[in-house]
Amino acid sequence: MSIDRRTLMGGVMGLTLAAAAKAQDAPTPYVPGTGTAAWPPGEHFRLWPGTPPGAPSPLPANNFTINGSFKELWLRGVSEPMVGVYRPARPDGRAVLSIPGGGYGFVSVENEGVDVARALTPHGITVFVLAYRLPGEGWANRADVPLQDAQRAMRLIRANAGKYGIDPAKLGLVGFSAGGHLGGSLAVGHDDPVYKPVDAADSGSARPAYAGLVYPAVSFHSAGFEDRKSNGLWGETTDDATKARYTPLDRVSPATPPIFLVHAFDDGTVPVQQSLAMIDACRTHKVPVEAHLFEKGGHGFGALHLPADSPGRLWTDVFARWTAKR
Repeated sequence: MSIDRRTLMGGVMGLTLAAAAKAQDAPTPYVPGTGTAAWPPGEHFRLWPGTPPGAPSPLPANNFTINGSFKELWLRGVSEPMVGVYRPARPDGRAVLSIPGGGYGFVSVENEGVDVARALTPHGITVFVLAYRLPGEGWANRADVPLQDAQRAMRLIRANAGKYGIDPAKLGLVGFSAGGHLGGSLAVGHDDPVYKPVDAADSGSARPAYAGLVYPAVSFHSAGFEDRKSNGLWGETTDDATKARYTPLDRVSPATPPIFLVHAFDDGTVPVQQSLAMIDACRTHKVPVEAHLFEKGGHGFGALHLPADSPGRLWTDVFARWTAKR
């Protein structure tokens, strides 16, 4: 069989383009202070006055990279968990803790944090972006590590509400993917004793006034994840008690704060069944719930990645209106 020159050149060109695309998407080191999402931002605060709980020796080394075709900032090696503060021009007292996803293997701080602030601050909402520790980087009690940071963040924000010009009763959260799992865990486990109090702020409440969960994982062993053997939170195996504590779906109760869900039916990473099951759990326990399920959108669209003419692009506007009614 003979191959003409055009076919051969086409094949070579295809391989060349594929290699170029792969190289373009390869992670590159983040240079602090550069790009559209400098981290940390000018206003930020550390969560812990000293070394965070359960610290390994040595501490994880910061490994911040620019990733993918969107050239976004991802965080790994978070040794100093912190919160970035993004203030609106006209604050109205509302505040949101934005919890990025990343499968508990990285923190998608730009797409699901900084971009969220860009979308919500025009509505008068002060946005706090959480850069939390990753459980698989040597910390003791690994499954508790993200919730430790999330609880501490909520308590510190409330303790300093006057400084930030917010109403502590109007502090909620919005979490994405694994960050949605963490946000759901915070909604149902805000009082779980996962760390020893370190100062007066820890006497305050970590309960969110409401929880926005965007393409969230709310169970690692049901609702489309029945065959999943491991995850980034506890790794390959864990005890039944830990699994139960970190299954927000099964812990929904009448005391759970109002829930706002966003998901796409074509999500190939976190099945839409996760949100459908959460709707059922909220309705069973008479928890106020609102859900926006889109035909298309996939996974990881954050606040700004969907096309401008996509219905899903409006979810942040709807979320802002919903929070104003809480």
